[in-house]
Amino acid sequence: MEKINIGFIGAGNMGFAIMRGISGSSLNSSVQLFAFDPNIEQVKRLERYGVIPCASEQEIMEKCKYVFLAVKPQIIEGVLETVAPCTKADTVFVSIAAGITDEFIVSKTIPDAKVVLVMPNTPLLLGEGASALSHNDKVTDDEFELVLNIFKICGKAAVISKDKMKEIIAVNGSSPAFIYLFAKYFIDYAASEGIDTAVATELFAQSLIGSAKMITDSGNTIDELIKMVSSPGGTTLAGLDKLYEGNLGETVKNCCESCTKRAYELSK
Repeated sequence: MEKINIGFIGAGNMGFAIMRGISGSSLNSSVQLFAFDPNIEQVKRLERYGVIPCASEQEIMEKCKYVFLAVKPQIIEGVLETVAPCTKADTVFVSIAAGITDEFIVSKTIPDAKVVLVMPNTPLLLGEGASALSHNDKVTDDEFELVLNIFKICGKAAVISKDKMKEIIAVNGSSPAFIYLFAKYFIDYAASEGIDTAVATELFAQSLIGSAKMITDSGNTIDELIKMVSSPGGTTLAGLDKLYEGNLGETVKNCCESCTKRAYELSK
């Protein structure tokens, strides 16, 4: 059976994580991976996973049906202008650039370009990613299924409407950074009280893992889970009162809206 060629333009953390995920999965026997990155060292680290280095974006386009655009949104326009003359009718672009629309990719390549949009996140590096996907109407069901399966082997993947790809960024794409900041403040508090940082980090991280499992596996709503921890007159309620007084809900909403606004700015 002939292998499917999948190429990556960009071999930074996200591209590396996806390629490593593919190479360690059942898909590895049916695909061949290629990669190009101006930073040669980024590509060299992938050779042990069976990834074939390419000398240019054009070489990726010539060899591969599926082309992952694993680059920053600020430079994607230049990349698309470079690959436009090499774009074929059956090329499937898979973009992980935040805020970039399928219409933008079509406008810079060919009118009937096939585009899959993906918003992944950095836990892909550990096979624990959360990725949202959508596609334009030129992509076939079989083509989309292959891309979807790639992200499922790197964690969890969900299909959403492509008109919500910017709004989802705050929910799964950027949210790890928000969660890390939240964690930092709890761990900093522990340190200020003379508690060993390593101990506090381990306990808080496990609390995050356990709490996430409770959200996904307990069958309870988030409001019910909060109530389970909150004994009347107890310590948790005392802490929650301060979070409500500080208007945490409004702060999170503002955070998400600012994230989404920036995604729209990047798409122009």
